[in-house]
Amino acid sequence: MKLGLVTGYSGSEVDLPMDEILEAERLGFDSVWTAEAYGSDALTPAAWILARTSRIKAGTAIMQIPARTPTSTAMSAMTLQGLSGGRFILGLGPSGPQVVEGWYGTTYAKPLTRMREYIDIVRQVLAREAPVQYDGYHYQLPYRGDDSTGLGRALKSILHSDPNTKIYTAAITEGGIRLAAELADGFFPVWMNPDRYDLFAPAIDAGFAAAGNGKSRAGFDVAPFVRVSMGDELDQCRNVVKRELALYIGGMGAKDKNFYNDYAGKLGYEDDAITIQDLFLSGKKLEAAAAVPDTLVDDVSLVGPPDRIRDNVERWKEAGKRGDVGSFLASGASVEALRLLAEELL
Repeated sequence: MKLGLVTGYSGSEVDLPMDEILEAERLGFDSVWTAEAYGSDALTPAAWILARTSRIKAGTAIMQIPARTPTSTAMSAMTLQGLSGGRFILGLGPSGPQVVEGWYGTTYAKPLTRMREYIDIVRQVLAREAPVQYDGYHYQLPYRGDDSTGLGRALKSILHSDPNTKIYTAAITEGGIRLAAELADGFFPVWMNPDRYDLFAPAIDAGFAAAGNGKSRAGFDVAPFVRVSMGDELDQCRNVVKRELALYIGGMGAKDKNFYNDYAGKLGYEDDAITIQDLFLSGKKLEAAAAVPDTLVDDVSLVGPPDRIRDNVERWKEAGKRGDVGSFLASGASVEALRLLAEELL
């Protein structure tokens, strides 16, 4: 099982945890991952990290696909691959309707179709086998709409790059996981209980079957984000994670369209998820965090004193041995926690 570090996106001021990133590289971590929502972007920090490191890979977890055309994303990926000596990983995500339509000003309709088309076009650009042409629901290359000039040309990238550049997607819905297994090299569950690969298995197997090329678990990376909050006071460490879980379960989406809320239900916390969402959407954010069960925190994260984390990391080791988890992507980990993870998992 490979180790990675998730940096997330910045708050009101741009901030990168370079001390943690450089320590992760020194310790032998495989990757570090950036993110974006509707503030700091994912590509610029990835470029910054690649420029300041020499070995560790940097990926986007995730780039929101409505933010850029597929060819623009492919250009960025090729450029970062070339500048970094092949250390860039492209991570993509559909985002959600509130951000897609509210921030990017485009339709959220058919998000899985958009993801399929997006990956297909990026792969075409990277392969450079022919000028890129595409006739899809979301994308047409060259563009042939009623307002087109008619002068568009099918083009092939000037820049040569690695056609086997790894592509990951963010997914927690059945359809999203199935599509990832079919078209991508791995996927990011936003959280994961390492003992519940069974929640993903049917969709992953269906995706492999749809790929039709002998694809299997051996070539596919399940790469969950794992929140690590290490400290002497267990309740304080749990509360850090509870606030984050409450935000996603309660507030990342409308009441009837929140994928994280649905996923919490599948993990066995359906009633709790409803309570958390009701409290959060009514403005009671502290109460929503308090309503997150301790057991959910313990299921999907590593919290508490070092010895407790060492004991609980065994579940992740076993998941790695079974092939259920390919990459452990630590989120929020301190330098000391990174060292503990390296001792236990590398």
